[in-house]
Amino acid sequence: MLPAALLREELKLPRMAEIDLVRHFTNLSKKNFSVDSDFYPLGSCTMKYNPKVNEDVAALPGFQKIHPYQEDETVKGILELLANFEKYLCAIFGFDAFTLQPCAGAHGELTALLMMKAYHKDKSKIQNPKSKIIVPDSSHGTNPASVSMVGYETVVVKSDPHGNIDIDALQKAAGEDTAGLMITNPNTLGLFDEHILKVAEIIHKVGGLLYYDGANANANLGICRPGDLGFDLAHFNLHKTFSTPHGGGGPGSGPVGFKKKLAQFLPRVHAFHGNVGVIIKAYTYIRSLGAAGLKEVSENAVLNANYMMKWLKDHYYLKYDRTCQHEFVISGIWQKEKYGVKTLDIAKRLIDYGFHPPTIYFPLIVEEAMMIEPTETESKKTLDAFCDAMISIAKECETNPELVKNAPCNAPVKRVDETRAAREPVLKWLAGA
Repeated sequence: MLPAALLREELKLPRMAEIDLVRHFTNLSKKNFSVDSDFYPLGSCTMKYNPKVNEDVAALPGFQKIHPYQEDETVKGILELLANFEKYLCAIFGFDAFTLQPCAGAHGELTALLMMKAYHKDKSKIQNPKSKIIVPDSSHGTNPASVSMVGYETVVVKSDPHGNIDIDALQKAAGEDTAGLMITNPNTLGLFDEHILKVAEIIHKVGGLLYYDGANANANLGICRPGDLGFDLAHFNLHKTFSTPHGGGGPGSGPVGFKKKLAQFLPRVHAFHGNVGVIIKAYTYIRSLGAAGLKEVSENAVLNANYMMKWLKDHYYLKYDRTCQHEFVISGIWQKEKYGVKTLDIAKRLIDYGFHPPTIYFPLIVEEAMMIEPTETESKKTLDAFCDAMISIAKECETNPELVKNAPCNAPVKRVDETRAAREPVLKWLAGA
């Protein structure tokens, strides 16, 4: 029995027939946008198709019904899977060991930085001998945020005209107080850093550690391994590279790989073995494709991105015009300067064409940026349709800019106050609202 103070005689909820309720939520579900329904070219997010066999395997009773408090003797199957999965990651990425505990990319970043800090503290009698982490100006926003979380100071280094980290600027920034460098390779411009071996040399020379943000690892599978390029630590997003569903806050998994010299500094950042359900799906994906299949994943992802970039660079400004990796960044600066149409307008107009907009206004070093990542799972037909839509919108900017500025025209919801929606979200039903 509930206490009288908690009882409510009447709830102010709408009254309706069951069929009306079912139709309401069914129609709402039809308005959802997902990889299963349409193209999702969200740059740096790797919104690839999620094979359903992964879900079937993760839902097997032997996996689904186990409990983390069971005796080890009763869960030998999942423990063997986890051990083998760690071996696979070591082989794919070139590290000596992995922890599977981190539950997201940012969680992996934090774990790696905690290891880095403990490592430097152990090597010096001074409490905090190293105080700074270098990041490129093209870095993911989580990098400086993670740096702050562990009490380090962020030092930003500019990119050179080719989209690499500027070597001269890096040499000036690196010093005895440098704990390490966090870098994504390929970076958020979709470009592989041509001087990465020199970068590793500079950081190691001052006693720092090199950290690999593995958010863009979908470009490198079977082609190169960060552990062979001089990286000491790295995190990888299973929910991106290895096709497990993500979005809306989860679920995720961000295992951290490291060289043996860092093993003793591994912190405990999650109970038990992390998001095991996500790990099982990624394990299934790796076993399904094998080494040759994983390499083909990256080859096709790179091919698709370069194919689209070639189509679109005559219609949108391409700041860094060289071969890209799994994604590329174009700009709406021509449309803004000539016709007053912004990248946001172009993204909204894409909705009318049935496509999810790409990542916009990031990376920050490209004005009016549009970051497009097609992934390897899309067909040429889909890529062509998207490029046709982007080219049509470029023409609309010239012939009918007001149409683009007022888009979307056909969506269930028109333009909203995005700032207010982010700061004052309404997350529940309100009577009379």
